Amino acid sequence: MAPLSFDATMSSLKDSFKSSGDIPRTLPNPALKVTADHNIRLEESPVLTPEKGEVLIHVKATGICGSDVHFWKTGQIGELKVLGDCILGHESAGVVIAVGNGVTNVAVGDRVAIEPGVPCGKCHYCKSGDYNLCHDVAFAGVYPYDGFLQRFMVHNAEYVFKLPDNMTFSQGALVEPLSVVMHAVERAPLQFGRGVLIFGAGPIGLISLEVARASGATPIVIADVAPQRLEFAKEFVARCKTYLVDIRKTPEENAKQIRKLFGESEYDAPAKILECTGVESSVITACFAVQRAGQVMVVGVGRPVMNNLPFMHISLAEIDLTFINRYHDTWPAGIRALSEGVINLDSLVTHVFPLEQAVEALTFSSDVRNGSIKVHIVDDEVVQEEM
Repeated sequence: MAPLSFDATMSSLKDSFKSSGDIPRTLPNPALKVTADHNIRLEESPVLTPEKGEVLIHVKATGICGSDVHFWKTGQIGELKVLGDCILGHESAGVVIAVGNGVTNVAVGDRVAIEPGVPCGKCHYCKSGDYNLCHDVAFAGVYPYDGFLQRFMVHNAEYVFKLPDNMTFSQGALVEPLSVVMHAVERAPLQFGRGVLIFGAGPIGLISLEVARASGATPIVIADVAPQRLEFAKEFVARCKTYLVDIRKTPEENAKQIRKLFGESEYDAPAKILECTGVESSVITACFAVQRAGQVMVVGVGRPVMNNLPFMHISLAEIDLTFINRYHDTWPAGIRALSEGVINLDSLVTHVFPLEQAVEALTFSSDVRNGSIKVHIVDDEVVQEEM
């Protein structure tokens, strides 16, 4: 990815960051904001001074997530509602340019990937290790907590992680969606030599596909309603099988056809399914496709209520229908997997926009006709590599 041009005034500021730690208030800090009335706009945002335990980061790469589009278009995801202006973005990496008192894990100049959720650290869930379930988590890009689609962002230093020299900022930003999949397979472990079925060939489904390949699961089948996304999946992981979901058929009929891709016997049917769409009909199809006593892990975000789940089929087949809420303790392992080449997600980033075109980037990403997989919004790398 070629570096983009950057305002020359930024280059002259790097020494002041290093020497004094003072944060000039005149720094340009464009930020992509969503409003309660479903508008998005790029406007200047103040540059904050990191307090004790915090760092100031120049955000270098941020991926657009489907949740960013949902907050813009619908104003909410479940109980999470946009009630005022909020800066979007939570899939990011950047460079530390100032540190507050007490910060020892990172220093000015460190390249870092950023975990967006900062839990309270005091509740039962935080103390038990399930901090992703904390009721009081401050999650970047979810109102009222501003996200990373801005040039400069203050964040809790405990939730930033150094990137090795062989990783790009783009790869660092991919650790967040990778973490979603890592948490899913932690709760629904894939089995070496056993089949896995993935519903949805969007970014999370495709990352699941690559993680499944690396795990040794086989055969791997990925299903979607969009033929172009299945074509991409086949190029991304060559040994996967694909199934184009026929929306004219019932979930039972589609499930029957999918099972044939695994073999003829009951034993061959997938015991693990990663449902990465959250679409009700897809969840139902997964419940009919999975082996008895198997597990359907719902990774995708769906509607608040699903009325048509086949309850008695799930019950009689002893199917485990399970869910995830984000992730916990995944960044070090995710960084290691990417830096050591265990998995490769680079080709998922199909389109790149500069920060100044963040509105255009979100608009482009929201239109499925554009064929994007993962859109990244970037700020020039050259200046920060010199800092």
